[in-house]
Amino acid sequence: MVTIPSRPLSGFGRGLADSASLMLGYFPIALSFGLLAAANGLTPVQALLVSAVVYAGASQFALVSLLAAAASPWSVIGAVAAMNLRHLFYGPALLPRLPQQGRKLPRPLIAFGLTDEVFALAFARLGPDKGEVWLLGVQAGAYGAWLAGTVCGGLLADLGGTRWPEVQAALSFVLPALFLALLLPLLRRDTLAPPLAAAGVALLAAAVLPGHVALLLAMVVGGTVAALQQPEDQHE
Repeated sequence: MVTIPSRPLSGFGRGLADSASLMLGYFPIALSFGLLAAANGLTPVQALLVSAVVYAGASQFALVSLLAAAASPWSVIGAVAAMNLRHLFYGPALLPRLPQQGRKLPRPLIAFGLTDEVFALAFARLGPDKGEVWLLGVQAGAYGAWLAGTVCGGLLADLGGTRWPEVQAALSFVLPALFLALLLPLLRRDTLAPPLAAAGVALLAAAVLPGHVALLLAMVVGGTVAALQQPEDQHE
C-alpha cells in the first residue's frame, strides 16, 4: 500500500484550523443576530450587509435596536463608535508580536478582523511560527462563520424562527464565555494584577456609568497597572 505523506498546513491554513473554536462560538451568536434583525424589519440581505461592514457583535445588536426605535443616524453612529472604542487598544498590543520585517499584509486589513476573541487567541499564540498570515487565517475563519450565521438566522426567521425568542436569550452567553475561555490560559500569578484591577473598576463603574464607558475605564486602569509592573518584571 502506498501512503501519501501529509503536507503541513500553510500559515493561512493553520490559522483557519485554529479558528475552529471561534467559528463554533460565532455562528450561533450571528444566527441570533439574524433572527433579531428580521424581527426588527431587516431583510436577510440587509442583515448580512450589517454583519459584513460593522462586524461587531454587541454593536450590531445595539444598532438594530436603535434603528427599530427610530433613533437619529448620528446617535446610532455615536453609540456604535463608543461601544467599539476598546478596539483601539488591540492593535498596539499585538503590534510588537507581529514581524516587522518582510511584512506582506496591510495593517488596516489585519485591524479590521481584530474582534475580542480573535485578539485573545492571537495574543496567546502569535510568535515566530505564527505570524500575520496565520492571523489572517484566524480572522477569515471567524469572519466567515459570522457571515454564515447571519444568513442562516435571516433564513430561519423566514421559516418562523422569530417566534422562539428563548433561542436568542440562550445564545447571549456564548461570546463572553468564549472570550473568558481564551483569556484564562494567559493568566498566571504574576499577571493577575492588571485583569483583577480592570475587573474591579468595571464592576464599580458599571453601577453608575454606561457599560461601554465602564469598559473603557477598566481597560485604561488595567493597562496602567500592567505598565507599572513592567519595570519591576524587567529588573527581575
